[in-house]
Amino acid sequence: MLAWLTLGQFSYAELTIEITQGVDNPTRIAVVPFGWKGVGALPEDIGQIVAADLMRSGQFIALDRTNMLSLPSQRKDVFFRDWRVLEQEYLLIGEVTQISPTAGYKVQYELYDVYKQSRIFGEMVTGGATKLRDVAHRISDKIYENLTGVRGAFSTRVLYVTANRMGDGKDRFQLQLADADGYRAQTILESYEPILSPDWSPDAKKIAYVSFESRRPAIYIQDLVTGQREKIPSFRGMNSAPSWSPDGKTLAMVLSKDGNPELYLMDIATRRLTRLTHHFGIDTEPSWAADGKSLVFTSSRGGQPQIYRLTLATGAVKRLTFEGDYNARGRLSKDGRFLLMVHRREGIFHIAVKDLVRDDLRILTQTKLDESPSIAPNGSMVIYATNYDNKGILAAVSIDGRVKFRLPSKHGDVREPSWSPY
Repeated sequence: MLAWLTLGQFSYAELTIEITQGVDNPTRIAVVPFGWKGVGALPEDIGQIVAADLMRSGQFIALDRTNMLSLPSQRKDVFFRDWRVLEQEYLLIGEVTQISPTAGYKVQYELYDVYKQSRIFGEMVTGGATKLRDVAHRISDKIYENLTGVRGAFSTRVLYVTANRMGDGKDRFQLQLADADGYRAQTILESYEPILSPDWSPDAKKIAYVSFESRRPAIYIQDLVTGQREKIPSFRGMNSAPSWSPDGKTLAMVLSKDGNPELYLMDIATRRLTRLTHHFGIDTEPSWAADGKSLVFTSSRGGQPQIYRLTLATGAVKRLTFEGDYNARGRLSKDGRFLLMVHRREGIFHIAVKDLVRDDLRILTQTKLDESPSIAPNGSMVIYATNYDNKGILAAVSIDGRVKFRLPSKHGDVREPSWSPY
């Protein structure tokens, strides 16, 4: 069976979030429940979503609502001494107004510095009932950027694959798309054959992935809005590991049509292939540098899996990893300084980061069987697949290793995460 779906049907919180480690002395913020002017119940608890977003970053701790001394939604009702008593550094208040049953909602919010008793910023945004979660994530992004200096990534999305054992003993694979907090999960492809290596186009409108639905690996491109998908020309042997170039015009991939796994580029418009590597070792898992001038990839050409960089202009290949007998699935940070990877130490697979400037490798995770790292577009967090309680789950760690959380699924094993661009 194979099915692909256009977007529109979704479930809430297929993935739950369990924060396991945050920074020391996180910023204290009170997110007051937003006021509500409308008919019936407020469709989304915007304050709760914002508080959860900021808490998930590990850099903030939100005040429990039950400890709040007042619940202002407008400046005239704010008494800063109440929040100083509670040792809060920042205060977010807001109000949601229903414009009309068909015209949607108006959301007004303001962020205050409690100790300076000053307004930091605020704005008014509008959205329909189905867009209020987007509005909440937008508010989280604004607060995060304003208080940390780093662009927020709460409005981004993640792709991942779930595997469920069915009553007939077969596995059912689903390619899922969800908000970065695990909510609004949507199944965009179902198959009884494996689905691997999802990757985003740079405008986040399309994805590429590998499907075995024809019993052979083939690469597909799928439009996320229409659901329309296309199988790109496939060849005998391996067709795997698609990676979209930063300009959206080219897919890097691995083909073994000539007998050995090698890296290729495919011009998406013309389907013209360019072979990049010529080596008897296995070359796989290409991933682009943000400037589009080079790729990192895994190769066994040195006798063990290690990560190399290939410069496209010259074809020069340079080895990047030397520590340990297994380094794979390399992903470069946007500034090119950090290389995230799967690193094996004492037989255990961890997520590690190498500072390419200081030539320093650091293990970020203490879990086992870690794989498939994918970096958030702001470079702050890495999502990866791991094993917890004998079940495949997703987890995330900050690039400095100080913040960690798990995203276990309610159903089946989870694997192959891919974090969207902005």
